[in-house]
Amino acid sequence: MTKVIVRADDLGYSEAVNLGIEKTVKDGIINNVGVMVNMPTTQHGLDLLAGTDVCLGCHTVICAGRPLTDPKLIPSITTPDGYFKPSKVYRSAKQDFVDLDEVVLEIEAQYQRFVALTGQKPGYFEGHAVVSDNFIKGLQLVAEKHDVRFLNFSFDGTPTPLNGKKLYVAMDSMHPNYDPLATLKRMAMTPHSDGYGVMICHPGYLDDYILTHSSLTIPRTQEVAMLCDDATRNWLKENDIELIRYDEV
Repeated sequence: MTKVIVRADDLGYSEAVNLGIEKTVKDGIINNVGVMVNMPTTQHGLDLLAGTDVCLGCHTVICAGRPLTDPKLIPSITTPDGYFKPSKVYRSAKQDFVDLDEVVLEIEAQYQRFVALTGQKPGYFEGHAVVSDNFIKGLQLVAEKHDVRFLNFSFDGTPTPLNGKKLYVAMDSMHPNYDPLATLKRMAMTPHSDGYGVMICHPGYLDDYILTHSSLTIPRTQEVAMLCDDATRNWLKENDIELIRYDEV
């Protein structure tokens, strides 16, 4: 039997995203969900998943919404009006402008908010959208402090370590002509003797907030459809593929 991890990111991003993720958990194959704890609709998303057997992770944010820390204390990652700098600012930067001490303050605040909202430690700990060396260092420091599973970034095919295993990650949703089922099949049919394949999804429906704040739109709905399709579940069963949670690694 081949074991694969399939994860849904962005719970809390908007009500429409929350509803899409809820469907993939209750009617689909998702059993790992990353929570954005700083957003106005975070509680709405958690309420939708109440009572489900899902591994919740802290999907730490420094590029969407407002910070939990006083913006005056973390100027390197916030705008003058008190919001996080958008992801396009990070992508266009020629050097890492994130101050390590500042970002650790916000990461710690989001960790504590996760615990307060869920009553438990996160099943895993990682970051949303931004690749910054200091952001990654900050995540690792806070994860080590609280003894939680840290998931490093890897979008170039390089495996990342977790509890003595290697995770081989695919996140293809921004690729042209994206076919989520093809990505799932590729990950599931590529066995790894030293770890597991991981498919990162961003399932959700669309509302005005997502259409005006996220560059990822239609692929979210495509992933909801694929993750809830009986044909997907049957294919996994026919090919002896087991979907596991991060807290099982």
